[in-house]
Amino acid sequence: MESLLVPAVDALKSLGLNYSFVLNATERSAFVRGLGVTLELCLLTIPFSLLAGVVIAAALTSRRRWLAQPARAVVEVTRNTPTLVQLYCAFLVLNMLITQQLQMVGGNPLTPFVWVVIVVSLHKGVFHAEALRAGIEAVPKVTLEAARSLGFSQRQLLFRVELPLALRFALPSLVNNLVDLVKMTAVASAIAVGDVTYESIMIWTQRDNVLELLLLILLYFGLLTWLVSLAGRWLETHLRMPGYGQ
Repeated sequence: MESLLVPAVDALKSLGLNYSFVLNATERSAFVRGLGVTLELCLLTIPFSLLAGVVIAAALTSRRRWLAQPARAVVEVTRNTPTLVQLYCAFLVLNMLITQQLQMVGGNPLTPFVWVVIVVSLHKGVFHAEALRAGIEAVPKVTLEAARSLGFSQRQLLFRVELPLALRFALPSLVNNLVDLVKMTAVASAIAVGDVTYESIMIWTQRDNVLELLLLILLYFGLLTWLVSLAGRWLETHLRMPGYGQ
């Protein structure tokens, strides 16, 4: 592999870009591992955030005040505080408390990676919930009345009528939230999770090639967000309701 990389590194060096770290097997493998961790974070937080969004949206639109009001409080607190602060509070406070409680029964199973998945999923989940809530409220009342006339319970009405239609209405907002979620996974480096940002920091502190690694990080996140946008456009096309709004 190095025989292929050397000419490329030399060519980039002539342009003033120092990518010599790829010739070091240890640093190269660390960077590639960071790419994989970032991808893994995206693949886990996307479905978990959508699941959290559905659950919170169901609570927000519930007729039970004891369920809707706490959900509204969670939404307001979560979306009005920075993700990084939430991550620090979860990892440095909650994680410590859990560790203290479980130290006699085998220790805390929650790793920094797991905390990133939990915090990022919940943070973006409240934005998904608001988008879905708007979609639920956009469902025509005549459609709901028709479903009730068929004997649908409130739960059946939510999961068989409102949420499927709300998902289509809210899809552009959901895709926008998912694009932002992909970029948000970079906060993992703040608690030493070995994503591409963290591994790049470890490399450039030794080689002073910040610009070169930042370019790679930008390209990688650009690729991931483009793939999410592409999938979103495909879904919008295939889930479009024929004739609606015309």
